[in-house]
Amino acid sequence: MRCISGLERAPGGFLQINDEIWQDEKRGVFVPTSERKIGYVFQEMRLFPHLNIEGNLLYGLKRSAIQNGDALFSQVIAIMGLRSLLSRHSGNLSGGEKQRVALARALLTSPRLLLMDEPLAALDTKHKQEILPYFQRMQSELNIPVFYVSHSLNEVLQLVDTMLLMDKGKIITKGTVEYVFSHPSLVKCLGHTLVGTVLETTVVRQDEEFQLTILKFNDHTLYVPRRDIKPGNRLRIHIRAEDVILAIEPIKDQTSVLNILPAKIVEVVPNTEDECKMDVKLDVGSPLLASITRKSVHQLNLKSGQNIHAHIKAIRMAHEFD
Repeated sequence: MRCISGLERAPGGFLQINDEIWQDEKRGVFVPTSERKIGYVFQEMRLFPHLNIEGNLLYGLKRSAIQNGDALFSQVIAIMGLRSLLSRHSGNLSGGEKQRVALARALLTSPRLLLMDEPLAALDTKHKQEILPYFQRMQSELNIPVFYVSHSLNEVLQLVDTMLLMDKGKIITKGTVEYVFSHPSLVKCLGHTLVGTVLETTVVRQDEEFQLTILKFNDHTLYVPRRDIKPGNRLRIHIRAEDVILAIEPIKDQTSVLNILPAKIVEVVPNTEDECKMDVKLDVGSPLLASITRKSVHQLNLKSGQNIHAHIKAIRMAHEFD
């Protein structure tokens, strides 16, 4: 993070953001921090207590070189839901509200890159859930690349598209969130309870009679315990590899399992942690991982390319990890 911001100069380093080279030691190029268009959001909000919220935001806007600042100001206020807070001071805001102001101020500097260093670490679970939808809206509407540092799987699963998994300063693997969490070899790092599948779904409606939330995944319907999320909002779900049952044919009306997805077997490989198990990599429109016994693989005669049905016993929502 310090190297990206220019606070430290990495020996032999090279850093390029889009078409701008900020460091290239081979050519002697090093752009100082003051000239890097970076927005910062820290764990501590660091708002100016002597200014009201509008004053704090205008301070960020003054650092921006764009000409149409009024339009950006209105857009960011709308995205962060801050219009009703403009006349208030930071001492009268909740932790979640303060962090929304801090993020908005960073966005108003028109950054090429946004650095976020554990921005939600100081918030409790309730306030985290309040602010995460604003982060998601920022990502979808402003399209600013974000370098997000976090130890919280809750935040990672809800916000991140591309993930670097590090251990003792070394990168173990990188890729999409779906790829990282469905990679069997990462069980030592993530643990048995996390290796599985992450799916991007959309909330369709609430089933009030049975207290279920109905989700859409590609052309399929999934059911999860009711969550207070408005229809149309996205929801990332997590499916443990051990919670996937495989069947040659769907067992409709004869099982308590509500979620059944047609799948194609991509690969069947030995489980590196348990000799009695095999990992079955599936394609359901996204990667899906199932961990079943060797005997089950033998009895079903499972092979690559085979069409099969995945019965999902349990689904967890991303925000249930912490």
